[in-house]
Amino acid sequence: MTDLSDLRQGAFAPAHSADMAEALLADTTLRIDVDRRRGRGAGLNIGGRFEPVSREAEDDGWNSLEDLPPFKTEVQIEKPRSVISRNDSPDIPFDRSVNPYRGCEHGCIYCFARPTHAYMGLSPGLDFEAKLFAKPDAARLLERELAKPGYKVRPIAIGTNTDPYQPIEKEWRIMRQVLEVLQACNHPVMIVTKSAMVTRDIDILAPMAEKGLAKVGLSVTTLDRKLARLMEPRASTPGKRLEAIKTLSEAGIPTTIMMAPVIPALNDHEIERVLDSGKTAGAAAASYVLLRLPLEVSPLFRDWLLRNYPDRYRHVMALVRSMRGGKDYDAEFGKRMKGAGPYAWQIGRRFEMAVKRLELNLTRRPLNCDLFVPPLGTGVQLSLL
Repeated sequence: MTDLSDLRQGAFAPAHSADMAEALLADTTLRIDVDRRRGRGAGLNIGGRFEPVSREAEDDGWNSLEDLPPFKTEVQIEKPRSVISRNDSPDIPFDRSVNPYRGCEHGCIYCFARPTHAYMGLSPGLDFEAKLFAKPDAARLLERELAKPGYKVRPIAIGTNTDPYQPIEKEWRIMRQVLEVLQACNHPVMIVTKSAMVTRDIDILAPMAEKGLAKVGLSVTTLDRKLARLMEPRASTPGKRLEAIKTLSEAGIPTTIMMAPVIPALNDHEIERVLDSGKTAGAAAASYVLLRLPLEVSPLFRDWLLRNYPDRYRHVMALVRSMRGGKDYDAEFGKRMKGAGPYAWQIGRRFEMAVKRLELNLTRRPLNCDLFVPPLGTGVQLSLL
């Protein structure tokens, strides 16, 4: 059992502690055995920032570690009081979102949502992608909230925190139920995903899109299948995501190709190729987000770099810090999505030039908020008169 003060100092300290943090990550005893985490993104299961102590498995000399089971996906039921989350961030084009799941089995190593697992007393590392929470009451709660007197309609974003089409959606179908509620009351929705499973719901999304009520963003971070499998081990392959863009666009659903995140010296050389492929598949719009490493994401990503691309480690992190004011991350509004400095400027100009050449982002059609009809279904209190 270890006091977490040293880990916090290494994981969350500013740039001047970078060498200390790298020395911490170089300690391979902190890493989970590869056989136990096979098919996962994170190599660590460090405690969250709210935990007073950290426990590490250590061999007692009797090969006890060989008896530890692999990390298998476990799903618990979460019963929230409400399902619509609201924000007032000036960096994002929506003020409300719905998340059918907490945690994400895709296991994207760079996922900025990982630190939210710390609020559950779990690790943002392997726990985030193996110990998941489903919200089976999401559709009912959403219906109830949309029926409240005075509800003002604005597009609901889904998939902005954890992916609504992660593998467990095949069984739980919570996203499907949420879309059925939105379709029934003509409520606009925007979806972000890394999964080709989104095409399953074309029968709902296509009629909604025809009314100007739906659009979908597919995140394609790389065309390199090996890199994608290392970074996003359980997400759809890049080819499947491009096929999904083609299928959605042919069904009349406005589709955006998103390169999120752009990682310097790792996938930034693919910006033009990714956008070319998205345009060919039928995407009408494009966007990007620079790599974000808040809180526990930083040590997890740096450990992943050391394991998979040790020769690029210092170069990648030097460029990241050059765009983040010398730190691993800068959460300041206006900078957190795109970064600052010469390298960030170069990425932005390359993206803009590719978008212009491919004639993407020519029109920005806002979703229609005028067709909304408050729901009157199960879980909704009827009017007295």
